[in-house]
Amino acid sequence: MQLTIENLSKTYPGGVQALDRVSLTIPTGMFGLLGPNGAGKSTLMRILATLQNADSGSAKLGDMDVLRDRVEIRKILGYLPQEFGVYPRVSAVRLLTHLAALKGVGTNSRDRKVVVESLLERVNLSDVRNKAVSTYSGGMRQRFGIAQALLGDPRLLIVDEPTAGLDPGERNRFYNLLAEVGESIIVILSTHIVQDVKELCKNMAIIHHGKLLFHGAPSVAEQGLAGRVWAKSMPKQELVERPWEYPILSTKLVAGTPYVRVYCESDPGHGFEPSEPDLEDVFFSFLSRA
Repeated sequence: MQLTIENLSKTYPGGVQALDRVSLTIPTGMFGLLGPNGAGKSTLMRILATLQNADSGSAKLGDMDVLRDRVEIRKILGYLPQEFGVYPRVSAVRLLTHLAALKGVGTNSRDRKVVVESLLERVNLSDVRNKAVSTYSGGMRQRFGIAQALLGDPRLLIVDEPTAGLDPGERNRFYNLLAEVGESIIVILSTHIVQDVKELCKNMAIIHHGKLLFHGAPSVAEQGLAGRVWAKSMPKQELVERPWEYPILSTKLVAGTPYVRVYCESDPGHGFEPSEPDLEDVFFSFLSRA
């Protein structure tokens, strides 16, 4: 099964165009959706999650019309938004059981109990299943969020900026779980963290100002910049005062000195040396030329 999006557009009141004729084909597996804040990622996610209408275009999951067959799509959809609320004094097992009933999982309470216990085990929350979700750490809450999103064995899982505020250990555990899930279903990971996409996703897209700038494999995107990324260390004064005739991709302080990476079709001179492009270079090169 694959998700096919064609010419999807959305404009908000006031003339803000969140999506401008976006077309994508997303196969089974982990798919990364990259873009800065305000790029249109969350709008696209909400439309695919049947929470928002598009102005025009189409989206089909296999033979199902995502924009019209909302009730049927929700039966095979899992969604973890950037932020989600919980009942403050309800335990994980009670809340997940309640959500399972609302989603029509199982034919009776015994069936639902088996499903809920299995999911809590899968996301490593069995030991704290009787604690209120509101007392969980950020990583635990996100793992609970994945558990509720996996209710009903979805064919499409959408996660929107899922690791904000997580420490490195929680982030790794969360992504290991997502990668396991993504072996058999479509998982769309919307994020602005480039490294997450490089490590997890075989395919990706870059969106900026509602427009699709790139769609393909991260490795292909990196290869497309071969011979066009140059780098050097320079004093802060030179970085500020130099008239830049080519885009700066990134600047990082290394031992207190700026290390600058630029995009240029040929040798820019001034001591710059060729550098192997990475996905962060790809991301900023597309944004700088958009």
